Amino acid sequence: MNNQPLAYRMRPTTIDEVIGQQHLVGPKGIIRRMVNAKRLTSMILYGPPGIGKTSIASAIAGSTRYKFRSLNAVTNSKKDIQQVIEEGKMSGSVILLLDEIHRLDKGKQDILLPSLEQGTVVLIGATTSNPYHAINPAIRSRAQIFELHRLTDEEILQGLHHALKNEDRGLGQYNIDVEEQALKYIVQSSNGDIRAALNALELAVLSRDESTNMITLEDAQDCMQQRAFSFDKDGDEHYDLMSAFQKSIRGSDVNASLYYLARLLEGGDLVTIARRLLVISYEDISLASPQAAVRTLSAIESAERLGLPEARIPLSQAVIELALSPKSNSAIQSIDNALSTVRKRKAYDIPNHLKDGHYSGAKKLNRAIGYKFPHNYEGHFIPQQYLPDELVGTQFFEPSSQSQFEERLKQIYENIQKQQ
Repeated sequence: MNNQPLAYRMRPTTIDEVIGQQHLVGPKGIIRRMVNAKRLTSMILYGPPGIGKTSIASAIAGSTRYKFRSLNAVTNSKKDIQQVIEEGKMSGSVILLLDEIHRLDKGKQDILLPSLEQGTVVLIGATTSNPYHAINPAIRSRAQIFELHRLTDEEILQGLHHALKNEDRGLGQYNIDVEEQALKYIVQSSNGDIRAALNALELAVLSRDESTNMITLEDAQDCMQQRAFSFDKDGDEHYDLMSAFQKSIRGSDVNASLYYLARLLEGGDLVTIARRLLVISYEDISLASPQAAVRTLSAIESAERLGLPEARIPLSQAVIELALSPKSNSAIQSIDNALSTVRKRKAYDIPNHLKDGHYSGAKKLNRAIGYKFPHNYEGHFIPQQYLPDELVGTQFFEPSSQSQFEERLKQIYENIQKQQ
């Protein structure tokens, strides 16, 4: 019995065996067209784990009969890369799959670049990070960038059926029957990761009671107790999750907000969740419900004291309130308006009557107008100029009427403007 995991054994040997990614390897896919034309260029494949990046690389090699080598940008040394380069020079060309290419250091990169230019090494970089942000421009400019998509349930199921029937590399020799509910459970629990699905299926087959050839739902549940949840707090998907989380709260969809909170909680990154919730409370709720920020902070502090899994309770409470609160972005919009003016123009002179009057020589400054102390006047207000001369009349604050509190602020603002 081959001791290699089923997912490794079932890797495609030709481009026709690749499951999914039809936008790249289908009849009109760019990678298939390159393979058919035997005109390969270096490429970077990026997307979540377990969706076929390594499989596509090995399939390209199998379909083109190129020599194929696989290295890791972190664990393999410069010497390992140099050996692949020498092999490419001797054979004319070699395909190098370089996993975690976003972590390739400058020393290894400098060794590799000349071979990419000459075409003796066809680089296929694999990464879960967005290459436009994470990969050195020198490598990026020499490679085509292709995004891979998470596999659908139907595609995962296709891969499982193929493994069950394949006698050479798969599980066909066991003549196993699998309940549809068991297959469905493995597929749904894999979260689009075919590697996790295949390895769970193999475990169910190898650990079964030898008196039966049937894999039940209970067997599948035993072999995949923890869902293959894809979460990389340094990767692209993490930022997509955080974005979806905030946008769902901003859009007042409490169910979507709780769903994305649940996914983030499964990743266990409590610090990032807390920070984003606090940002949301000031950026998206803001003056429409000022106390929501106070309660959010209280929930965060409770969550930090409790730790997971109990932390989910105060965080859920905060998310529900934020999602269902009235929304306002007047605070962030107002300060961004002011920052835009500051960044576009040089600093304007502060009116003399607002300058500090305590330092040496200050009294000699020209104060024709003179500063009026508002607390000395009725209502603790007296009209006077505060903005620099060039900005008099500029309005950065954009009042809103999203709540009674903000409507009150708007009325006060408008009354002050009338008196200026």
